[in-house]
Amino acid sequence: MNTTHQSVLVVDDEPGMRMALVANFQQHGWQVASAAGAMEAMRKFSETGFPLVVTDMRMPDGDGLSIMRRVRQTSPSTAVILLTAFGSVPEAVQAMQSGACDYLLKPFSFEQLQASIGRVMTGSARTCIGDNAGRVQLTGESPALLRTLERAAAAAQTDADVLIEAESGTGKELLARFIHERSARRDQPFVAVNCAAVPEQLLESELFGHARGAFTGAVAAKAGKFEVAHGGTLLLDEVGEMPLSLQPKLLRVLQEREFERVGSTHPVALRARIVATTNVSLHKMVESGTFRADLYYRLNVIPLSLPPLRARREDIPILAEYFARQIAAQAGTPVPRLSAGLLARLQEHSWPGNIRELFNFMRRVLALNPAMDLDTDILQDEVLSPLPGTTQALPATGALLVPGTNMRSMERQLLEKTLLETCGNRTRAAAMLGISVRTIRNKIREFGLPPRRYA
Repeated sequence: MNTTHQSVLVVDDEPGMRMALVANFQQHGWQVASAAGAMEAMRKFSETGFPLVVTDMRMPDGDGLSIMRRVRQTSPSTAVILLTAFGSVPEAVQAMQSGACDYLLKPFSFEQLQASIGRVMTGSARTCIGDNAGRVQLTGESPALLRTLERAAAAAQTDADVLIEAESGTGKELLARFIHERSARRDQPFVAVNCAAVPEQLLESELFGHARGAFTGAVAAKAGKFEVAHGGTLLLDEVGEMPLSLQPKLLRVLQEREFERVGSTHPVALRARIVATTNVSLHKMVESGTFRADLYYRLNVIPLSLPPLRARREDIPILAEYFARQIAAQAGTPVPRLSAGLLARLQEHSWPGNIRELFNFMRRVLALNPAMDLDTDILQDEVLSPLPGTTQALPATGALLVPGTNMRSMERQLLEKTLLETCGNRTRAAAMLGISVRTIRNKIREFGLPPRRYA
C-alpha cells in the first residue's frame, strides 16, 4: 500500500462540509482525496492508503466508527479523527475508547481542526487502540510499541495460540483485543476470564462449565468460558495464577482441542483461539516448579511482550495529552493545556504501575486542578517513582530488623511497605516478594489491611 506523507482522506456525506474540508486541507499543503460515504471511503483507502482519515460520524451507508475499525485492520498506524454533529459526550467517549485519535464536535473552527491534526500527526505515525471499558490505552509512537503491534497484527492472521508476557498496567488485555479484532474471528465473541480473580474451587467450572448435578448446587447445566467463546477468542488473563491441579486438564484441552464439562463424559469441540497473559515470567515459574513446563511450551506458540512505560518514555507526553482529552470528554469540560515543562517532568518518572498509573495520575490532577493551563506546580503534592537507579525499591533490610519484633509483625511491615512501594498494586507486590497474588490477597485479609487501598 503506497502512502503519501501529507495525504488525507476526507469523508462526509454533506457536500458543503466536504468541499470546505478539502479546501482547508489544500490550503495547508495537503494532498486530499474525498468520499461522500462509507463504501466510497473504503474503496479509496484500499486503493491508495492514507496516514490520516477525517470522517463524519454518521452517514447513510455507514458510520465513522465502522470506517475507523476497517482502516485499522489494514493500517494500524493510520490516524483517524471523527467528526460528529451529534455532540453528546457519551458518543465522543465511545469514539475515543474504540480507537479514534481525536474527535471534533460540529460546528467546529478550522483552527480547531488544524490543532487536532497537529496533536495526532506530530512525529511518526501513532497507534491508538482502546478497549470497550475505557481502561488503559495503547497509544504511542515508540519503536518498541510499534514493533509489538506489527508482530501482533501478523499473529492475528493465524489461528495459533498466543502468550503475552508483560508487567501489570501495560495493556495486555488490549493487545489481546487488538489480535482478536484484526483476525477472521472479529465478529465472534471475545471472552476474558481472570484466573487470579476466580476462587480455585470454582475455576474449573468457570472454564469448562458443568453438567446438572455435577456437584452440590449445580441444579442446571452451565456452559463454561470455552463454550461461550465458540468461534472467537478466549483470553486466559494471569494464567500463571492457575492452580497446578488444573493445569494438566488445560494442557489436554489445548492438545486435543476438546473438553468435557465438569460431571459430564460428553466431549465438546474447542473452537476458540486461546490468548494467555501473565505479568510474571512463566519460564521462571517452570524453573521453580510452580508452572508445568509442557503447558508453558503449549501456550507459548507465538510469544509477545509489551514494553513497560519506562522503556517507551517518548510516549509519556502523548499518553498524558491523550488522557487529558479523554478525561475532559468524560467530564464534559474543556481540555486543559499541559506545559512542556510538565510533560518533561513526567518523563523523568518510572511509572511502576505503567499506563494505568499514568491514567490515574491524570485523572487525579485534572480533578484537583481545574485550571486550563497545567504546569509543574501540580506535582508539588505528588509522590512519583523516579527512574531506576536513583532510589532503592525498598527500605534497607536493617530498617525492618528491630530486636524483639515478632515474625507476624515483621511480615505485616514488609507487606505494607511493599504495597506502598507499588502504589497498592498487588500483582507487582507479589512479584517483588516472590509469592502469588492470591497469597497477597489472603495476607491483606489476615492482617486486617484496608482492601480498598490495596486494590
